[in-house]
Amino acid sequence: MSAVPVAIGVRMPRLDAAADALALARHQASFDLPGSALVDTHGRVHRDLRISLTDRCSLRCTYCMPEQGNEWLAKSSILTLDEIERVARVAAADSITTFRLTGGEPLLRADIVEVVRRLNGIAGPDGEPVELAMTTNGIRLPELLPGLVDAGLTRLNISLDTLRRDRFRDLTRRDRLDDVLAGIAAAAASDLRPLKLNAVAMRGVNDDELVDLVSFAVDHDAELRFIEQMPLDAGHTWDRSRMVTRDEILAALSARWTLAPVPGRGGAPAERWTLDGGPRTVGVIASVTAPFCGDCDRLRLTADGQLRNCLFSTTEYDLLPALRGGDHLEATDRAIDRMLRACVRGKLPGHAINDPSFLQPARGMNAIGG
Repeated sequence: MSAVPVAIGVRMPRLDAAADALALARHQASFDLPGSALVDTHGRVHRDLRISLTDRCSLRCTYCMPEQGNEWLAKSSILTLDEIERVARVAAADSITTFRLTGGEPLLRADIVEVVRRLNGIAGPDGEPVELAMTTNGIRLPELLPGLVDAGLTRLNISLDTLRRDRFRDLTRRDRLDDVLAGIAAAAASDLRPLKLNAVAMRGVNDDELVDLVSFAVDHDAELRFIEQMPLDAGHTWDRSRMVTRDEILAALSARWTLAPVPGRGGAPAERWTLDGGPRTVGVIASVTAPFCGDCDRLRLTADGQLRNCLFSTTEYDLLPALRGGDHLEATDRAIDRMLRACVRGKLPGHAINDPSFLQPARGMNAIGG
């Protein structure tokens, strides 16, 4: 089977032929040998696989998806538990060290506990278990968290953009703030650490709550991570002027706390600062004003089996033919490995949000996976 990318909207531009050939030669072993690390043509080693389990969600956040008229993925195209596990095992053999389960809302998947249990049984080439994290809106955590922890979940991120019920209802188009807060309380009472709360900062929406959100996180033994609003809404209504920038966030927090940068960011998406000397911290993910593409180590697997090498990519790599082609398991694993390497090899230096030629992905965030 050959690794053929599927263009979504506009085909990804090719690298300069001479530079591409030189990079291919430099990293040939990484591209050709199953079980070797996934290294792209810019020298970035990929360690993190975001696995979307569904495009469905119990909320309708304005920056993510419309309230009505959503076109959901066909049930027949959604990866099965066995298919997710197979892709994950090949990825771990290729030195992926972290799986993050996302959606949509991953807790809407009926077999979510078994997904965690299966993935928790996967180890890398060194025999060390792969770390298993999840990003969720928290609504079903009180009922599911004990089973998730028992199954092997190790880290948790929960989305919380506002502490005000009226704003939450307007922003998510659902009156579920109490359910989210109950989920955060359940997570805070668990042993899962670090616990992180994610907030998208939006002008005229929640920019007057930045200090309150951090204080709430501190009270729940969690780290608040602010995210610059990105052009990932299904309706393509993103307005840069409504985005609260990294510098604005830091300025607001500096009026309340003394901030000091935490060294050793590595490939993590968030820059972090201590609050008044620590140990409490706050993070900012500034994908728009301070891109961190040069250290990106992430790949994404959508719920319908498409590999993406960037959140903003217009190209996807279809794993379904490999997974459902009827080949014996060894051949299937080789095909998955080749597709992973093709996806990594096609990764561009950066997302180019700030370039006039930037095109927003056709899929919304709920269909890509966080």
